[in-house]
Amino acid sequence: MRGPEGCPWDREQTRESLKPFLIEELYELIDAIDDNDMEGVKEELGDLLFQIVIHSQLSKEQGVFDINEVIDGISRKMVRRHPHVFADKELKTSSDVVRHWEEHKECEQKSRKSVLDRIPGALPALSRAQRLQEKASEVGFDWDNIEDVLKKLDEEIAEFKSALKDRSHDEIEGELGDMLFVMVRLSNFMNVDPENALRRTIDKFIRRFNYIEAGASAQGRKLTEMTLDEMSVLWERAKEENE
Repeated sequence: MRGPEGCPWDREQTRESLKPFLIEELYELIDAIDDNDMEGVKEELGDLLFQIVIHSQLSKEQGVFDINEVIDGISRKMVRRHPHVFADKELKTSSDVVRHWEEHKECEQKSRKSVLDRIPGALPALSRAQRLQEKASEVGFDWDNIEDVLKKLDEEIAEFKSALKDRSHDEIEGELGDMLFVMVRLSNFMNVDPENALRRTIDKFIRRFNYIEAGASAQGRKLTEMTLDEMSVLWERAKEENE
């Protein structure tokens, strides 16, 4: 497709132009997994694989590496990081495996100055906050118990309310970010993935809002013709019916 007689669109693509498609394909795969849509999972895995192949092709054209080297590299890495499978090292629990994995990554990435350097900057903000906090916690930078986290959240909420009074957009944004960051830490304490938690709430919001739309349509009305109180009645009804 990228050859002289290939597709004009494919020939024009660069790593930068392909980044949005790479991210989109990943999230479409996650949606298919969440929906337990096995045909969708199969299709989206293929789409994601295509992104890997085309990025590898770009590198081949630049004389850097090709798809075979990508496969060989990950194969060798998995062997190195699983000595309990491919060698004689004893790692009896999942915790032992994770600890060895992290130690091995540390050795492979000694050029990085901070343990936080290993967290990709392009991650969604909630996921990035979670991973950053996990890394900090591993070296002891963390609260001792959930009560301390809740106390910190109360403190951040008070600071957010103060910023609202001052009406400074920068301060409001900063304090809101602080609240979200502490809530991510709260999620980690409860062993809850904040990204998944928010996605579930978003899905719930969509179902309930769709219920309001259906209710308005059944009355022959538009949402813009309804009051907030009228929509709230339908919202509560949706909650009662577990929509």
